[in-house]
Amino acid sequence: MINEIKSDAESRMDKTIDVFKVDLAKVRTGRAHPSLLDTIMVDYYGSNVPLSQVANVSVQDARTLSLSPWEKQMVPVIEKAIMQSDLGLNPVTNGGVIRIPLPPLTEERRKDLIKVVRGEAESAKVAIRNIRRDSNATLKELEKEKEISEDEERKAEDMIQKITDTHVKKIDDILAIKEKDLMEI
Repeated sequence: MINEIKSDAESRMDKTIDVFKVDLAKVRTGRAHPSLLDTIMVDYYGSNVPLSQVANVSVQDARTLSLSPWEKQMVPVIEKAIMQSDLGLNPVTNGGVIRIPLPPLTEERRKDLIKVVRGEAESAKVAIRNIRRDSNATLKELEKEKEISEDEERKAEDMIQKITDTHVKKIDDILAIKEKDLMEI
């Protein structure tokens, strides 16, 4: 019973860290990366689909992304979607290829992005603490119903606290790496 609660908490915390990593991938550093465009949706014959389903996204160089739409008539639609996104990117079309130069990040913009990243990290930590609270509440309920002893409850709470501390440290480590990437020129 206690092992089930512990493993459930651990798997939920791992999922929280995965979501945190995905959220961080959306915040751009100075380098071009295809995941920057993952959130852009394109109108494809009346339905919204991810950009990656209508074009091949590749890195041309450190500051330029290259898009090769699979259908020529999709070029203006893709350009429009990129310009309307909140990423602040201006695509340049050259025939059937769309190039997206990434402007260098200013010091002020870097600091703003660090604030955003720290906010994401804090949200992930709150989610992990909520998982800990849920697990501890379940343990207290088991103890109240006399399914486990008070000592077993305390030991299990200590285990869950150690798991929580480990996952919070992982978030801090990931955050430190992202902050370092953002501050690199």
